[in-house]
Amino acid sequence: MKVLANEVVACFFTHCSWNSTIEALSLGVPMVTMPGWSDQQTNSKLVEDAWKVGVRAKVDEHAIVKREEIAICIKEVMEGDRGREMKMNSKKWKELAIEATSEGGTSDANINELGAMLRSTK
Repeated sequence: MKVLANEVVACFFTHCSWNSTIEALSLGVPMVTMPGWSDQQTNSKLVEDAWKVGVRAKVDEHAIVKREEIAICIKEVMEGDRGREMKMNSKKWKELAIEATSEGGTSDANINELGAMLRSTK
């Protein structure tokens, strides 16, 4: 978290586990994804297609991601119109995460509601 939160981090190369994906999303860091298995495939799709905060590295005919592909993806995130769009979207998701977890936000309200419900069932 401390590394991702540093303002000099402009791109996160990730295998797309849920925790690291949500950390990068909530910290406003665009991503290059290289999912392996399980939920990582879905998380990568969310990053690229739903949230539009990153790109997925493409595998070759042998299911290998080559260094040239990684370089292309990093360049795409760091430069050009699509890169600017990813940075703007990442900033938007960071602001939404801060809003949700701040006092009175939806996450704050939901956790308070859960706590009240659990206390009332004793």
